[in-house]
Amino acid sequence: MNKQNQPQALVIGAGPAGLMAAGELARAGCAVTVVESKPSAGRKFLMAGKSGLNLTRDEPFDTFLAAYTDAASWLQPMIQAFDATAVQNWARDLGQEVFTGSTRRIFPVSMKASPLLRAWLRQLDGLGVQLRTRWRWTGWRDGTATFDTPDGQMDFAADVTVLALGGASWSRLGSDGAWGDVLKGHGVDLAPFAPANAGLRVDWSAHMASAFGQPLKGVAFRAGPYASRGEAVISARGLEGGGIYSVSRGVREGHALSVDLAPDKTVKDLTTRLARPRGKASWANHLRKVLKLGGARMALLNEFGRPLPQDPAALAALIKALPIAHAGLAPLDEAISSAGGVMQNAVDKGLMLTAMPGVFCAGEMLDWEAPTGGYLLTGCLATGRWAGRHAADYLRQNGFNPGA
Repeated sequence: MNKQNQPQALVIGAGPAGLMAAGELARAGCAVTVVESKPSAGRKFLMAGKSGLNLTRDEPFDTFLAAYTDAASWLQPMIQAFDATAVQNWARDLGQEVFTGSTRRIFPVSMKASPLLRAWLRQLDGLGVQLRTRWRWTGWRDGTATFDTPDGQMDFAADVTVLALGGASWSRLGSDGAWGDVLKGHGVDLAPFAPANAGLRVDWSAHMASAFGQPLKGVAFRAGPYASRGEAVISARGLEGGGIYSVSRGVREGHALSVDLAPDKTVKDLTTRLARPRGKASWANHLRKVLKLGGARMALLNEFGRPLPQDPAALAALIKALPIAHAGLAPLDEAISSAGGVMQNAVDKGLMLTAMPGVFCAGEMLDWEAPTGGYLLTGCLATGRWAGRHAADYLRQNGFNPGA
């Protein structure tokens, strides 16, 4: 180990978790180097912010934590230490004011990721953090990290390492899961990768072509225990958007998927509307008039409900729980995030690998998942901060004196 006054800290991966860990280590007095396989930092972070960077969510902590489902108890201390309020303050400290939207989601006023990332990188540079890009990690040799770089193979001897390598989706942005084989070779337990926050593939009939590109609003999706009031978009390939992403885990687990096309109305309400005399109006025009579902929802009803029941009560029940026939989730590489990765039993409470003392893990490479809408990014930031702080503690416990 390096016995210089400044311990050498290596962070592999320049996404939100890695950058957060780097900041914590630098503030603790370490000489920090962040290495990134891509030409620049935070590429997936920037992509996520293209449609408005959803930082976190303004809701009671217990409600927020429940979004992490079976990983909630594991992540609780980390998220409690860097909760939604802390995320907002962090953004403000970087000069980015935030606001809360109508769905309680929190965004930077700029609605973009790039100003926040630029400010963040300037801050880290001011702390002395070194960033090396186009360095692809290949593993360790005799305890030294090895990298493929434009200048050939490079080695880096570190006193402590934080791995923040992302999951296994969006490989073109750097998260390809290739690190899994390296860690398996060192005895680290990994859960298989699987798509999370993924779109749904649907083999539409020809009649649906006119609905492609239309937003599907005012609906509620359900797949087993997972439910969402979010929106979706009808595309040529299927359904995309937060409403589907939030229930994609249920689809992945094999639960039947259904959509409530009128979540603010009861079966009784709909039955009463449908039972109104229709006079000379056709059945189709009667439905449009009394249901007021709009084009996208009516298209979905016709696609999955035909032949539509003539009995008002039966049709009302169908509208409230319309089964969606589909061809499964989008492939892993097209998913917003991934499930699987380094299992809880492979790390200690500080996120250090039990099989590899001095090596910590953070972010999406850990085996947890959460919906989009602020939960995913908050989890990455919180675990990155946690790993960075505990990595600094590890150095102190092993005779180093950061900042001396």
